[in-house]
Amino acid sequence: MEFALYLLLGGVAGVLAGLFGVGGGMVIVPVLVFSFTMQGFDPLVLTHMAVGTSLATIIFTSLNSIRAHHHKGAVQWPVVLWMTIGILLGAVLGSVTAAAIQGPMLQKIIGVFAIAMAIQMAFSLQPKASRRVPGKPGLTLAGVVVGWASAIFGIGGGSLTVPFLSWRSVPIQQAVATSAACGLPIAIVGALSFAVVGWQDVHLPEWSLGFVYLPALLGIAITSMFFARIGAQLAHRLSALMLRRLFALLLLSVGINFLI
Repeated sequence: MEFALYLLLGGVAGVLAGLFGVGGGMVIVPVLVFSFTMQGFDPLVLTHMAVGTSLATIIFTSLNSIRAHHHKGAVQWPVVLWMTIGILLGAVLGSVTAAAIQGPMLQKIIGVFAIAMAIQMAFSLQPKASRRVPGKPGLTLAGVVVGWASAIFGIGGGSLTVPFLSWRSVPIQQAVATSAACGLPIAIVGALSFAVVGWQDVHLPEWSLGFVYLPALLGIAITSMFFARIGAQLAHRLSALMLRRLFALLLLSVGINFLI
């Protein structure tokens, strides 16, 4: 039953990854928290496992989303390169930060972030394009911030990278595509860091690789790799306003549930 849930969750995450340039973590993390709770995992580690597993699954959604966006020539690779330098450092710092926070408090922090993202998506609160893309140091610094926050929340960074690039006058489709590419180093470094940080934890269930739960990773990866292509195709064809608002409603309910 749990594996079927992971398959379904992977499909949803894949579509979100391709459509919005996000890794789907804001859906994956709360569902995994709920699933791990029902499976009786220790409360001290289940939230960290949800975040670590979410980051690991984003590796697969990012790969397929990147391929689809690159095929359309929408990824700005020089931006990806210099942001990745900062992302590598930020993701490690974020993983260490998250590991130092107790599980219940980490859930509340994720809940606040989910509500903030819900408001941003519901009202399309994007900064106006008023500046050019920064130089190499600016992109690297932005990568540190995005990588740090993404590792804490178990996301691919799209909810941060897309608004930043839009503010820097990058067209929205290119911002989504470039954000998807930036999600890959975030996911790789973040997942590895969570695996290492949680390696010796005595509260882990079987089939865990540190704070990464392998059955959930497998189930989500199987379907997300296929559905990410569909989401990327939709991003270049459809107006996503209604989908954004529905996704915002979901995030709002998730955030409130985590807080209470």
